[in-house]
Amino acid sequence: MMEYVWLVPIFPVACFVLAGLFGNKTPQGGGYIAIAGALIAFVLSALVSYDYYSSDLYAAGEAFEMSMEWLVVGGYTLNFGVYIDSLSCIMMLFASFISTLIFVYSIGYMDDQGEKKRRYYGEVSLFLTGMLGLVISSNYLEMFVFWEIMGLCSYLLIGFWSYTHPNGDEASINASSAAKKAFLVTRLGDVCLMTGLFVLLYAFGSLDYSVIFTDAPAVFAANETLVTIGILLLFAGVIGKSAQFPLHDWLPDAMAGPTTVSALIHAATMVKAGVYLVARSYPIFTQSADAMLVVAIIGGVTAIYTASMALNNMNIKRVLAYSTLSQLGYMILALGAGGYLIATGMDTGNQELIVLGTAGYAAGIFHMINHAFFKALLFLCSGSVIHAVGTEDMRHMGGLRKQMPITAYTMLIGSLSIAGIPVFSGFWSKDLVLEAAFAPFHHGLGAGSVFCLLFILGMITAFMTAFYMFRMWFMTFTGEPRGHCHGESPKPMTVPLIILSIFAIGSGLLILVGLGDFMAQSLAVGMNGILAALGLEVEIHSAMHIAEEIFTNVWTYVAIVLAVVGIGIAYLMYVKKPFVAENFDETKKGAIYNLVAKRYYFPQLYNQISWKLGYGISRIVDVFDRKVIDGTVNGLSNAVVGSGDGLSSAQTGYVRDYASYIVIGVVVIMAVFVLMVYYGGGF
Repeated sequence: MMEYVWLVPIFPVACFVLAGLFGNKTPQGGGYIAIAGALIAFVLSALVSYDYYSSDLYAAGEAFEMSMEWLVVGGYTLNFGVYIDSLSCIMMLFASFISTLIFVYSIGYMDDQGEKKRRYYGEVSLFLTGMLGLVISSNYLEMFVFWEIMGLCSYLLIGFWSYTHPNGDEASINASSAAKKAFLVTRLGDVCLMTGLFVLLYAFGSLDYSVIFTDAPAVFAANETLVTIGILLLFAGVIGKSAQFPLHDWLPDAMAGPTTVSALIHAATMVKAGVYLVARSYPIFTQSADAMLVVAIIGGVTAIYTASMALNNMNIKRVLAYSTLSQLGYMILALGAGGYLIATGMDTGNQELIVLGTAGYAAGIFHMINHAFFKALLFLCSGSVIHAVGTEDMRHMGGLRKQMPITAYTMLIGSLSIAGIPVFSGFWSKDLVLEAAFAPFHHGLGAGSVFCLLFILGMITAFMTAFYMFRMWFMTFTGEPRGHCHGESPKPMTVPLIILSIFAIGSGLLILVGLGDFMAQSLAVGMNGILAALGLEVEIHSAMHIAEEIFTNVWTYVAIVLAVVGIGIAYLMYVKKPFVAENFDETKKGAIYNLVAKRYYFPQLYNQISWKLGYGISRIVDVFDRKVIDGTVNGLSNAVVGSGDGLSSAQTGYVRDYASYIVIGVVVIMAVFVLMVYYGGGF
């Protein structure tokens, strides 16, 4: 089946074409076509994953690779193919599975969209194609093509409702502007990523994963500065796509799109692509400990900074958007800490640091898996609430638990999971992330004090996460009703919620049945050759050792206590003292409240940069275009026209004039001939 892995993205793209051409002639505007494409992709992904897991390649720590020549540019050959290891299998499985559930949910949520459904189902199918194509690509250029396909689809889907956003938290949310903002901000990261690919191509002579991963130590030793620049440029692309600080502000505005699109972007596709790129590029990222330190700092700062903006937001979808930003920061923090440990371990020949770094790598991927399930659940629950009450503003909700019991209790499961309450899935991966962040300090490494601070920020973030998630749940489902509710959502919407809630409870337990080994295998594929040359190897602790470490670590219980305290404070503020919308007045809040509510004035900063810097540069480009480019073209055309006019004036139509020209020409030629003979010394 591995030889047919290319079919995984083919079926969704075929459904994109079918839904676009014939969607309006089929039930649900092409909805069932999109569901079929995603379901087939999931089945194929499962078959490919099983085939790889049971193969000799997996046992030997090797990837399945198949490629063909694509482009030849000068001395560079660029290939097009597939690259399958355990990381590819994990990404394929959860992306296709969760997308299938979201597409089923869309049957109920998008039922009133009429002929727009054809466009919606076509675009979400292409969106899934981009993600699946990205994770099976065999080189960075091919990956970048699918990366850009997702960028295009996000623009189209965020702006699905064009200039009006029903149920928005403001008088009028311009979905078109939100889509353009997402497109332009992520393009800034993508330009950096593309530049990084040029750097890697120049340094390695290839963009194939297998070539770069094998040659990474030698090339880094010969061109340390150049490769480090390439690594940081790749990570700049991650900052844009995964909405890390300071390119984070587009993601909250992306809530202007349908809630199903938000679930796709936050759980199954798009922002997870950046985390995947860091994990996939570990063999070259870990060549530079300084680069991994930068990765960890960006992740830690993003985690706490964006979590703070969810503390007082009244829009249910934006609270979840900020939580996504924060949880992505957790993932990047874990990968950065793990990479720093591995880089230091390679420099010092310390096998223990390699093991700890492998655990950090696994923690980042594990949290990405768990987050995919509970965040898809939370977004789809919010969509169910919005579908029932007709607003995203939590001030107009309340008391919905009795009217929407399935939505209420499945969202409670998602909230418990993201808060890190045992034994829900988020508990396991969040604890491993915090352990990875603390490890460099615990082992007295050079940047240990920085990681100690990042660990403290991570613990504070855990407290904040529990508070704002249960603030959201209590405001929505407890107290007295503050608006009209149509009742529980239809089965196409509630069944996916029930399925996702099962995974939000149980996916974390997979770490106890061998998932850690499966995740570490992808690191072994890329790095075993590098580490073997140093007498080291990729290794991860057993499942029982991981469980023992979690439950014997005092910081585990500190994190649990902080989460419980956060939930308790939310209970005291919003249940014991019920929220009354009439008493809420934002104008009377303090400076800190307003600072957070204004998103630390980052939107205004973006606007100022756009006007001052962007507009200034555009004026310079405009002058250069008009004066230099257009001036050159117009000057050449005027010269041609002028010379033509001059020659045409000599064409009088009189024979005597032409005879005069001939005589003059003969005289000139003879004069030239005589001068040549004279100065040439005669015949």
